Amino acid sequence: MSFKRVTLFFFVSVLVFLAACGSGDADGAEDAGSESGSSEELSGSIAIDGSGTVYPLMARLAEDYMINEQQEVSVEVGRAGTSAGFEKFLVENGTDFNDASREIKEEEQTKADELGFEVQELKVALDGLTIVTHPDNDWATELTPEQIQGIFLGEYTQWSDIDDSWPKEDIKTYGPNENHGTYEFFYETILEEQDLVEGIDLQKDYSTLVTLISEDKNAIGFFGFGYYQSNQDKINAVSIDFGEGAVEPSLDTIAEDGPYADYTRPVFTYLNASRAQEKPEVLDYAKYVLENANNVAGETGFAPIPDEEVQSQLEALEGIE
Repeated sequence: MSFKRVTLFFFVSVLVFLAACGSGDADGAEDAGSESGSSEELSGSIAIDGSGTVYPLMARLAEDYMINEQQEVSVEVGRAGTSAGFEKFLVENGTDFNDASREIKEEEQTKADELGFEVQELKVALDGLTIVTHPDNDWATELTPEQIQGIFLGEYTQWSDIDDSWPKEDIKTYGPNENHGTYEFFYETILEEQDLVEGIDLQKDYSTLVTLISEDKNAIGFFGFGYYQSNQDKINAVSIDFGEGAVEPSLDTIAEDGPYADYTRPVFTYLNASRAQEKPEVLDYAKYVLENANNVAGETGFAPIPDEEVQSQLEALEGIE
């Protein structure tokens, strides 16, 4: 056999071998893809609104889902606030999901019953309510729950009312408005349903709150840990002394049964389960959220929930099909 024929034979053999290897890799990739999410190609739209606290987590999951899972499904995420979101959810042809930084209220559940659709609660993460101050505030770095109550009930009007060595300056209080579950958690749990101080500056938008506090040396406010985590260059987080030394909010301390537990709360998304029976993309996205929330929770300022809770909720979704 001539040198040219030997060379050609070897070249063709190599191509056949590489093609066979490539075919095997493709099969493997296809198998891996079918194991990690829905293998069915879906299309349609999903409407989500609600909690501004939960928004960064849900927006991240929605983006990942549209890029990596179902490119033909459009997921739109709003952040009207928990209560305002429930108003959009609990109407005919309302949103498919409502994100919430509190549990659904009895009257909201009653409204869903009247509309004739089933609501499925999905717990997605843990959040730590965070008390924040201006970056130049080097005095109120640690507070007790009682002192925080006193500030937001108006019992302390100047910093020096708390400690004589602190500035004799008026305290300026800030927080999210009544549309937000964070406001309700603060009012119901932290203040034990006592009225907030008169004159507190309540805002709809969390980014506005961050700006206001970052520009006011005597400011103190509250919101979810994620908004502090993404703005640490603009604001300080106050450590809370629950009786055994001051605890700084962090992904570790706000975890399940962590030392920040008194200021920790679960956050949710509520699914219109009746809609999920009609729209396969809605059910698929609900499963995706549960399967992937723990993976990105820390990046968006949340602590993960236990794996057994995730599995239990996934099993409950199987009953919707």
